[in-house]
Amino acid sequence: MRRNVILFVAAIFLCSSGVARGEQASATPTPSQAGNPTSANPARDCTTDFDTSHEAGRTADRDLHPPQAQSDPVGESQTTDAVPAPVNLEHDMKILEQRQSVLAQCILATDVQGPAEDSEGACVGQLLLNFEMRHDGEPERDIPIGRLSGSAAFFYESGMTIDADGAPNAYHPDNTGLDDLANAGTPGRWEGLAKDADGEPIIQGPNDPFPGYYVSATALADRSKPANDPTRYVDASKIPFVVLPGGMARQLGARPGDFAAVFNQRNGKSSYAIFGDVGPYDRIGEGSMALAENLGIRSDARNGGARRGILYLVFPGSGNGRPRTVEEINAEGQKLVQAWEGSISQVACMAQQPVRGSEVNQVVN
Repeated sequence: MRRNVILFVAAIFLCSSGVARGEQASATPTPSQAGNPTSANPARDCTTDFDTSHEAGRTADRDLHPPQAQSDPVGESQTTDAVPAPVNLEHDMKILEQRQSVLAQCILATDVQGPAEDSEGACVGQLLLNFEMRHDGEPERDIPIGRLSGSAAFFYESGMTIDADGAPNAYHPDNTGLDDLANAGTPGRWEGLAKDADGEPIIQGPNDPFPGYYVSATALADRSKPANDPTRYVDASKIPFVVLPGGMARQLGARPGDFAAVFNQRNGKSSYAIFGDVGPYDRIGEGSMALAENLGIRSDARNGGARRGILYLVFPGSGNGRPRTVEEINAEGQKLVQAWEGSISQVACMAQQPVRGSEVNQVVN
């Protein structure tokens, strides 16, 4: 997947966040602002910060994919007088993170006067909603959900908790499965387990993959198979999928089976994914074990995950409501990202500077 998409999505995300904060500030002026309407800070020019962040990204990109020696027609390597620059990936990734942080601070400090407009050279990021994360019933923090005007795809940044649902060894009556049984629900209110007609969780038989384990269920399922068949559900240990709150997903037009692309800003890794399961109404930022592995995140459902730095890009209406193979997810995800990327290649969302097509379209494995 193209590494520069990560920086571009991050740019749009930050732009949308800036718009949101600007709207909040203009809607609720502080006492000093109310008394002195000329005290607002002038808009800051983030061009230099954008350029240095982009250059740091290019440096880290070269570290990850150094140029290969070319061969002449007779098979001998060609050398040049140029001496390759030394590679220090860890150092350069830290520099990239610092540059992105400075850029974010610049953008969020900019005095935004109103919502973004669909005009040449203007930021067209649109804040859809602020998703309220809660912990034990108490508000924890807001996650901005944004998108580009004219695009159905939405995106957000958060951490990632690990979902084992759908894996045949996810849950066991003795709580020895991949995940803590408490995450599957409680007696009478099982949410992560397949249930029989009486509402009791189904236990796998001798001919199933993991006899004695519960049949773990996911919202996305192959409806042609019976409820007690473990292969009916999307296996979190094999399929990269994202988990979305049901209410938010419906509000934004997404349904299980739609495709997504997920980016780990901390190490540059990315993965295509499918919307495979529905999670709690008050939590966002969850992915399958397989998705975590693709992103270089610890995939242990009990102790793994990432606290921050994960960008999610979801394409509502892109699926057919059925499970897909990894190959299908990658093929469809790639098409969607390329089409989305192409439709916004001329959008300016960083300090009103246009994104250069050559920068967006660099191919990185």
